[in-house]
Formats: sequence, C-alpha cells, structure tokens
Amino acid sequence: MTAASADVVRLLLAEDQAMVRGALATLLNLEDDLEVVAEVGRGDEVLAAAKAADVRVALLDIEMPGMSGLDAADALHRAMPDVRIIILTTFGRPGFLRRAMESGASAFLVKDAPVAELVAAIRKVLRGERVIDPDLAAAALAAGENPLTPRERDVLAASADGSTIADVARRLHLSEGTVRNYLSACIQKTAARNRTEAIRAAQQRGWL
Repeated sequence: MTAASADVVRLLLAEDQAMVRGALATLLNLEDDLEVVAEVGRGDEVLAAAKAADVRVALLDIEMPGMSGLDAADALHRAMPDVRIIILTTFGRPGFLRRAMESGASAFLVKDAPVAELVAAIRKVLRGERVIDPDLAAAALAAGENPLTPRERDVLAASADGSTIADVARRLHLSEGTVRNYLSACIQKTAARNRTEAIRAAQQRGWL
C-alpha cells in the first residue's frame, strides 16, 4: 500500500437498490480521498463485507432484506467499534434516529440531502464528530424513548404483513396466548384501537 493509498478512506456501501447503490458509489469515488471498496445489498452481509474489506466508514440504508440497517449497525459496532457508521434513510423518523444512535451510528442523514453533505459528513465522523439534522434531533427528543420492548417489536413486526396470530406464534416459537398479550401491550402503548393502527403508529414513529 502506497502512502497515497493509505490516506484514502475505505468505504462500505449497503443499499438494497442496485441503481441507487451504483450511482452513490460513482459519486463518492469522484472524491480523491474516498473509495467505495465494498458494496452489499443485504443487511446480513454488512459485517462480513466490512471485515473482508477493512473499511473505515460504513454507509447503511435502513430498509434492507436479511437484516435492517439499524440491526446491522449494532452488529458492526460491537464487532468493529472503530468503524464509523452513517445511516442513510428515506425516512427521517425520530424513532429511527434514536435507535441509530443507540446502535453506535455517528451520523444520520436522509437520502434527499445533497451528496456534498454526505461527503462532508464522512469527513466529520472521521474527526470524531456526530452529524444529525437539528430538526430531527429535536423531534426525537420530543417523541421520547421507544416504549415497545424488543419482543413486542418482534411480534408487531411479524404481524405487519397480515399474518394471523397462529402464524406469528408459529414463526416466533410462542404460544398464541403470548402473542395476544404482546399485541395487546403494543396497542395500549401506541394508544391505538387495534393491531392495524398500532402497526401504523409504530412505523410512523420509527419504533419498528
């Protein structure tokens, strides 16, 4: 490795939409000090790719098959705490921001931001700074913590596709009575009238 190449920041890009991923990689590779050295389209491929490519910064989408970007960020932060993590999302939801910060992310950006803003964020997180939209940060503080427990989130998320209680119970290895209890708690905590409203409320707040 030459001195010049040693100064180049090695990036991992995780985005399930290949066209978006390719375009973003092309734009980032135009920067002299940045290079996308790993690209994946699934959240459960992030950690292995980061290790194999020895990256310094990981840019993660939230909505990905296999594992969400938030869960991938948590796994990556635990295994490689020196890697800086930037969450890129279409949805600037307060709950997502809070979970991203708890997962070890250093920056949280929405995808409609200019690429120049993303480049600046990469350089800032490498200096140890955090990059968060101030309006979104204020909204996250106002919204408070996610009231759902991890198991309540699992059950609510598993029922989001219209699965029956029996289907959810079988998939999560729970009794049907336990699933009903978890769903009842979710409905109460989201101030909803039924399961459908609870799912919608939790998704809008970024709690799922």
